[in-house]
Amino acid sequence: MIKSISAQDLNSWLELRQQLWGHCSTEQHLSEMRQLLDQPERFQQWMSTNDRGIADGFLEGSVRTEYVNGTQSSPVGYLEGIFVTKVARRCGIAKLLVDEALGWFSLMGCEEVASDTEIDNEVSQVVHKSLGFEETERVVYFRKRLAKNN
Repeated sequence: MIKSISAQDLNSWLELRQQLWGHCSTEQHLSEMRQLLDQPERFQQWMSTNDRGIADGFLEGSVRTEYVNGTQSSPVGYLEGIFVTKVARRCGIAKLLVDEALGWFSLMGCEEVASDTEIDNEVSQVVHKSLGFEETERVVYFRKRLAKNN
């Protein structure tokens, strides 16, 4: 079952987010989650639950009006994050979550949907392609630290 995430789903949503983005603290997750819930005109979230009511996947989507790499229109729907637990993978949950998001993006006036993944995350790349996404570009980011002026 796919449902929109609400404040009542914080614990289940947090558990899933921690599995996807384990590098973030609980406090950081909760702060971001509250911000997402407070801006429903820009952000939407969906959760999948199994037949026992246990959360087994989620998708966070946004509507972006700034330039989005690989797109040609505005606004653009953006898959900010999608995750399905290991035991629930290969059951069509990602497709159900994406289909729900696509409906919302369409209602929000989006003509394109974009997403990203790490360059070495081959599993995510295969999933995106199986969901109908096409690769548009590859990017390597660089940085250089500047000396502090005292």
